[in-house]
Amino acid sequence: MFLLPLLFIVVAVIVAVGLCGYGFGTLARQGVRRSGAPVVLRGLAALAGACACVLYAWGMLAVAGAVLTAEDGGTDSAPPQSCRTSGWWERHQQGIEIVDYTITYVPLAFVCETSDGGSYDNGDVPGYVNPGVLGLALTAAGCAIGAGYVSELRARAELRKGAAG
Repeated sequence: MFLLPLLFIVVAVIVAVGLCGYGFGTLARQGVRRSGAPVVLRGLAALAGACACVLYAWGMLAVAGAVLTAEDGGTDSAPPQSCRTSGWWERHQQGIEIVDYTITYVPLAFVCETSDGGSYDNGDVPGYVNPGVLGLALTAAGCAIGAGYVSELRARAELRKGAAG
């Protein structure tokens, strides 16, 4: 279970490096001021996507730490230490036990499951990660769609100008 979060971290970092290279290369090729709107929007989309990947990897690092702590065996391993948040002892005294944990990847969370069928997020993933990833991913998608739209408008205008002339 610990290897899958590590794989996600490695993939996210590799994708972020690739997107940074593409984004900065696109923006630096002709310069930001001399480039047209589609080129700038494509570069900004790549950079926003890279930031989203880095932020997701940061959150996944917190999840990997929680998994590593939860899988640590020994005499004090039940219930998992990652699930021992405030109020867990009171729930234990009421007969509600922590039986397992899961990882949700979207939204990113380490979720502890209880014997009564309930579950709760242990709070290891910082609160800014999921909204930040969503905002940056939407920004990247918006910039990419905007670049395509502006390119299409310019192509249609050139086609009309060529047909009229």
